[in-house]
Amino acid sequence: MPAEGGRAASMRDVARLAGVSHQTVSRVINDSPRIRPETRARVQAAIAELGYRPSAVARALAHGRSRRIGMIIESSSHYGPLSMLRGSEVAARNAGYSSTTYTVTPGSSESFREGVEFLVGQDVEGLVVIVPRTESLEALGELDLPESCVLLGSLPGRAGDPARHLGLPRVGIDQAAGARLAVQHLLDQGHRVIGHLSGPADWLDAQARQAEWRYVLEQAGLPVPPAAHGDWSPDAGYAAAEQLLQVPGLTAVFAGNDQMALGLIHALSDRGLRIPEDISVVGFDDIPESPHFRPPLTTIHQDFESLGVAGVAVLLAILGEEVPALPRRIDPSLVIRESTRAL
Repeated sequence: MPAEGGRAASMRDVARLAGVSHQTVSRVINDSPRIRPETRARVQAAIAELGYRPSAVARALAHGRSRRIGMIIESSSHYGPLSMLRGSEVAARNAGYSSTTYTVTPGSSESFREGVEFLVGQDVEGLVVIVPRTESLEALGELDLPESCVLLGSLPGRAGDPARHLGLPRVGIDQAAGARLAVQHLLDQGHRVIGHLSGPADWLDAQARQAEWRYVLEQAGLPVPPAAHGDWSPDAGYAAAEQLLQVPGLTAVFAGNDQMALGLIHALSDRGLRIPEDISVVGFDDIPESPHFRPPLTTIHQDFESLGVAGVAVLLAILGEEVPALPRRIDPSLVIRESTRAL
């Protein structure tokens, strides 16, 4: 019996017919001893009924040890995902593994599928997936991802978790905690009208930071101004100044990342406003250039090196390596510089 629409059956179709997860189907294909006989029989019957042919993913993962890890990244031009990739590559190398990276087209399920097939064709033993956009996280559920796969990136805040249906081990930085540190720092300095410059609406990071900014202000009994939105770039930060300055009584802005904070500071300065005397600004990421902004930027530091080490450790543990247990939740920290002041 073919899959719906006459297309070739996928691992998801087998899992649905057998009433199991796609990870269980993968284990049956790879002859895992952890599968109960009755479950194995049910999956094999579904495979036969659908005429399912295991993909290159399943075949390659059944091979011997290559000590190679595949890394899929959707956005290699942004500081956060690129830093995660570098941290993971270093961690893999330090553990005696080589790595191969595939950059996929944002929003394209076919590009993700091609990426998985390409990497497994390189005989990788496992995958690290760095996907920051919510739509792409949801699309991953349509792919036949291997059992040895770790999702690396950010942990969701009050905006929810679009990856909850994937069932993949996940290692990330607590974005809500970082946003809370930023806003609370401004509250502690006496600011009561705090604007927010958010990143793209389809990024999990941006959603989590904006949701926490709103929550902290509401908990403090303060008004929540309309958030401005940008695309993470300095140009977006510059353009957002006009909207933010429409907020009555504005004394501080929490910017969703350091690059947008840079553009915002530029725009405010062009309008004759002083930072932080007139408006305090907090960024997010602690990029290497942030101490050299004028003024040096108060921001939230994300430890991408620790994130890479922890993510690769989780993957190696799945692969049967003896590695120390590391936390899957990385806490960010506040770095206070000269772009904020007390009122």
